[in-house]
Amino acid sequence: MPKPLNIVLLSYHNQNGGAGIACGRLAEALKKAGHQINYLVQEKTGNDESIALNNSPVKKAMRWLRFILERLAYLPFEKNKAVRFLFNPGKFGQDLSQHPLIQQADIIHMHWVNFGMLSVQNIKQLLDTGKPIYWTLHDMWAFTGGCHHSGECLNFQASCGNCQEFIKNPSTNDLSHQIWQKKFKAFQASNLHIITCSDWLKERAMSSSILKNQPIQSIPNVIDTEQFKPSDKGKAKKTLGLDPSKKHILFVAMRVNAPKKGFSYLEKALQGLDKTTTELIVVGNAQDLPELHLKAHVLGHISSPEKMIQIYQAADVFVTPSLEENLPNTIMEAMACGTPCVGFKIGGIPEMIDHAVNGYVAEYQSSGDLTKGLSWTLANAPEAAARHKAESSYAEAIIAAKHVNFYTHVG
Repeated sequence: MPKPLNIVLLSYHNQNGGAGIACGRLAEALKKAGHQINYLVQEKTGNDESIALNNSPVKKAMRWLRFILERLAYLPFEKNKAVRFLFNPGKFGQDLSQHPLIQQADIIHMHWVNFGMLSVQNIKQLLDTGKPIYWTLHDMWAFTGGCHHSGECLNFQASCGNCQEFIKNPSTNDLSHQIWQKKFKAFQASNLHIITCSDWLKERAMSSSILKNQPIQSIPNVIDTEQFKPSDKGKAKKTLGLDPSKKHILFVAMRVNAPKKGFSYLEKALQGLDKTTTELIVVGNAQDLPELHLKAHVLGHISSPEKMIQIYQAADVFVTPSLEENLPNTIMEAMACGTPCVGFKIGGIPEMIDHAVNGYVAEYQSSGDLTKGLSWTLANAPEAAARHKAESSYAEAIIAAKHVNFYTHVG
């Protein structure tokens, strides 16, 4: 075993959101691998071992103020309300470079650090310590002029500017170009190493003007396959009050009506399924859910991991019709529970779902192909293949070893 490392992980949140959950799981995997882990977060919930940076009334007030100031900095430029939280200027944050745990660390490993946690300047301050800095990207923000996902726009390959999607008055020297300039100057450091959760995001980072000269490694997120595991499907259905004689399709989203979650495509796809044998399970905020072809069991927000595992175990197929994704934790969780998955051919999804092996990869934005994928998966029930994918690709020991290898051979 390599020499134990002193690693500090930085994340906005410890339990909320995909990036926070992924960082927390990595912290646990690295700890199990024998390394000393300190996990600093901007906002903490629950009772895990993460350390809240803002643990007093004054610091909590400052955290909230930084968040507000970050929004206000963008407000005069935002194209419309729909993009308000999809673009971050990276102007406000806190200097952590002198924090005792940062000073003692062998490795500093950042994850999602926006919303007033770290500004572009604060990230440069960490780089200026000279310590090896690793940054797991959960979206594109590190190499764009402020957006988290650029869609079809490729301006990040040059110098941003003329931002049609997020800026009210696009121009050559608009806010996106100004932010790009700051990042380009700040992130050209020899001690910066990039980790992406998918090959798709790695290719985008490698093609970016900001990060193309940095070491970039693709390492997927991690899942505890001893916690997320299959169980008796019929028993799980009965416990949840579901009919064991029916097939159940699971859809999960924090907000079901968020446009990028693609529920409208699923709504159309469900029309091609037999409503006498198939039902839908919806987890998340499902206000204004339309009348659907299939009977829907709306379970609302689920905060208990044990309850969520039970839901995965009860489902016959998990579907994610998202229009933008990196490497969804939900697919990983479903597969670990032996539930095959269906999703669109976008982002990192085709890397997770092996087409017609452990699920089905549908053509992008094709409700018809989504119907075909759900039908194929329900008919073939590749549950063992789904579990094998999780065990062979995302298990704790595997992912921890990949991170340590990158720490020790590049840092």
